Amino acid sequence: MKIYTVGNDVLLAACDAELVGKTLHFGDVDFVVSKEFYADVLGDEEMLKRHLELATVGNLVGKITVKCAIEVGLVDEENVIMLDGIPHAQFAII
Repeated sequence: MKIYTVGNDVLLAACDAELVGKTLHFGDVDFVVSKEFYADVLGDEEMLKRHLELATVGNLVGKITVKCAIEVGLVDEENVIMLDGIPHAQFAII
């Protein structure tokens, strides 16, 4: 995961570790799970959930990562899209 702070907003970019560096596809779009954007801190599900609760914006990729966001109530399952069979979700708290 990687945390970005801009003003009052906290963006949490997180993905399952095995997805770092992969390119996923959604129609004509190539979605790169880049190390630069997503990878800074390696942690477990509990650590991710603690950081999700502090985030105001999220960009999440992977089965475990998206599952954690659903469990803490930030993402509704019906709003998850699939990129090459991998869950992707975003959220913003306004």
